[in-house]
Amino acid sequence: MNVPYFLAWCFFRVCFGVFFRARFHHAERVPACGPVILAANHASFFDPPLIGSGLRRMVNFLARDTLFPVPVVGWWLRAWRVVPVDREGGATGLRNILERLLSGVVILLFPEGTRTSDGRLQPARSGVGLIVIKSTAPVVPVRVCGTFDAYGRHHRWPRPRRLTVWYGSPMNFEKLRAEAKTCSKPRLKEIYAEVAVEIMAAIATLDPTASGVGSPTPPLVPGNLGK
Repeated sequence: MNVPYFLAWCFFRVCFGVFFRARFHHAERVPACGPVILAANHASFFDPPLIGSGLRRMVNFLARDTLFPVPVVGWWLRAWRVVPVDREGGATGLRNILERLLSGVVILLFPEGTRTSDGRLQPARSGVGLIVIKSTAPVVPVRVCGTFDAYGRHHRWPRPRRLTVWYGSPMNFEKLRAEAKTCSKPRLKEIYAEVAVEIMAAIATLDPTASGVGSPTPPLVPGNLGK
C-alpha cells in the first residue's frame, strides 16, 4: 500500500469497525501476491471500501474516466491506483483492466454491473466473463452482506447496520480459457456467459443466511465459516 491508500484504508477500517461492527471472513483466501480478480455482489457505495478494508493488499478499484479531470478527486483516484473505465464499457477500459492484472495487482469487479435495487443478487453481465477469459488471474468470489440495509440506493443517509464480508476460495478457469483460444465466436460468447453465471453462483453460496439469484443458497460445508 502507498501512503494515500494506507491512510484511507485505516480510516475506513476504523469507521466500518466502530459504526457498523464490520466482520471479515476468510480474507486469507485472497492470494498474497500475483494478479487477482475480486468478484463481488454490489448493493451499496460502501462495497468497494468495505471489501478493500478487509484485506492487507492494495485493491485497484474502477471509476468513470470522467472523474479523473476533476480537481482533488482526480488526484486521489490516481493516488489510490483507481482504474479509469468508460461507463459504456469501451475497449479502453478493458485494456486498462487487463494491463493492471498483467502487472500483478488485485482488481475489484462487480459482475452485476450496478447496485441492486431490492437487496437480492442480480444476474451477472457477460462482461466479467470476457475479462476473466482474457486474463490469467484467479477469481475470488466475495459476498457482501448488510450494505443494502445500511446504505442502499434508496437511502439518503447511512444507517448503523452490521456489515459482513465473505471471501471465497479462488476459482480458476483454465479449461475455458484454453477452449476460448480456438473456439468459434458464438461459442466464445457462450463461454463468457458461462463464466459469469459460475462466478455469480459462487458468490451466492458464501452467505448461509441469504438467498442467491432466484434460488435458495446451498449450505456451506461445515468448518468453512469464519470465527
